[in-house]
Amino acid sequence: MIKRLLQIKFTSITSAAVVIGAAGLVSRLLGIVRDRVLAGQFGAGLELDVYFSAFRVPDLVYNLIVLGALSAGFIPVFISLIKKENSDKFSDNKSAWLLTNNVLNILALFLIVASTILVIFSHKIIPLITPGFTGEKLQLTINLTRLMFFSPLILGISGIFGGVLQSYKRFFAFSLAPIMYNLGIIFGAIFLTNHYGIYGLAYGVILGAVFHLLIQLFPVVTLGFRYRFVFNFRDKNFLKIVKMMGPRILGLASTQINLIVITILGSTLVCGSISIFNFANNLQNFPIGLFGISFAIAAFPALSKSFSDKVDSEFFSVFVKTFKQIIFFIIPFSVIFLILRVQIVRVILGSGQFNWEDTILTANSLGLFCLSLFAQALIPLLARAFYARHNSVLPFIASFVSVLVNVFLSWYLIRKMGVLGLALGFSISSIINFILLVVMLKIKIRKLRFIGIVRSLFQISVASLAMGVAIQYVKSALGNIVDMERFWGVFVQGFVAGIIGLAVFSIVCIILKNNEFYQFASAFKRKMFKLFKIKGEGMRESGGN
Repeated sequence: MIKRLLQIKFTSITSAAVVIGAAGLVSRLLGIVRDRVLAGQFGAGLELDVYFSAFRVPDLVYNLIVLGALSAGFIPVFISLIKKENSDKFSDNKSAWLLTNNVLNILALFLIVASTILVIFSHKIIPLITPGFTGEKLQLTINLTRLMFFSPLILGISGIFGGVLQSYKRFFAFSLAPIMYNLGIIFGAIFLTNHYGIYGLAYGVILGAVFHLLIQLFPVVTLGFRYRFVFNFRDKNFLKIVKMMGPRILGLASTQINLIVITILGSTLVCGSISIFNFANNLQNFPIGLFGISFAIAAFPALSKSFSDKVDSEFFSVFVKTFKQIIFFIIPFSVIFLILRVQIVRVILGSGQFNWEDTILTANSLGLFCLSLFAQALIPLLARAFYARHNSVLPFIASFVSVLVNVFLSWYLIRKMGVLGLALGFSISSIINFILLVVMLKIKIRKLRFIGIVRSLFQISVASLAMGVAIQYVKSALGNIVDMERFWGVFVQGFVAGIIGLAVFSIVCIILKNNEFYQFASAFKRKMFKLFKIKGEGMRESGGN
């Protein structure tokens, strides 16, 4: 049964997004468990400031090299090779597997060389991104950074396998990888920190990267992958990927510069500011990853294929449909997070060393992030619409402009708002990035129409407004009934208010006959029926043996 689940092919974007979103939900929930463990053990203080800062450079390497190659170049080129060979047997796609091995070997070599150089010079680099750290705090950050450089290499190899799985629409195994990654980090936080202190967190990151790789290895081998020692820097398909990933790397560099600037500025604020920002950022990434990224990933192969087949109508249909599905989820969740931000932060992080002051600062930061959740959730789809058309320059321009805005606003606002200025600057710059991408996409594709999107946006906004009123009313009423000094009281208040709000949202969507609501409900029913059918067959087979 497990083997069949790992090999399921998804032909519907909605169905694929449901599975990716469900796995993303589990992964995000594990991320919440991870952050709760970290907050309870260390609080928003020195140790976690060090831990989050140590992530910056290794994460920079991974995002620039691996994600740059995958999102902009590898998947579209890999799909085009499969289409050309047009074989029902995966093992017959020789050119595609040759490209996979070539990219895998070159990427591994580059990561080893880059990581080695950065490890050697970490003592020079880290003081530049943490100017507020000194003495033991600085040295600890340097040591953790060096240790974490093992993860980009492992995640890089795993990322290529993930690209193959996405190309073949085997989203189930791909979607499990982040879950395994978080399990490794949680294991390190719970068990390894007892023996190794803060270094146990770094060991957990490495263990999570190994899990991330292993869960994707089996289905890729099943598809026909066999390792070959190939190094061909002149291969035309490899050069095509390099050409496409250049601007994409610059675009990702813009995002990473955002985070580095935030780390630099955060290190100059009061102790715990970097931790506060990262906790709030992780919470806001819950709906972004669950809806924005999952739908964008599910739509990317279809967008790439329709452009490769030169079927504009299909490209427009996939893009508009996915756009509407994302706003269907992200707008109501923005309202929920904004109204229940204190309850969310207190329930998830409020334990141990994480005190009430930390809770309020994190909740207020989360509230400012909520202003741009719609933009952050749609940016991955907008960017992939360009990548599918082999254009990575325009997304870079939009990202670069938004970085300049964020750098200036963050520098200006922290003098008046402290860590809250980092969150507000980030939100404003994200909205600007979104606006630029929409405008440039419309200019680039003049036939693209947003009429259907406007209608759905109106319906979803009305439903979300009604939901928000219901949540606020129920929250206020329950605040006078339950014990708000206890965990269960805060949980009941937030949970009941949220559930009633979602019920109101659903009822209003039904009244307004919102298509996205019915599409989601239908896709969810079909996928659950299919999974239960597989489970039932697996149980019968097991009983027969």
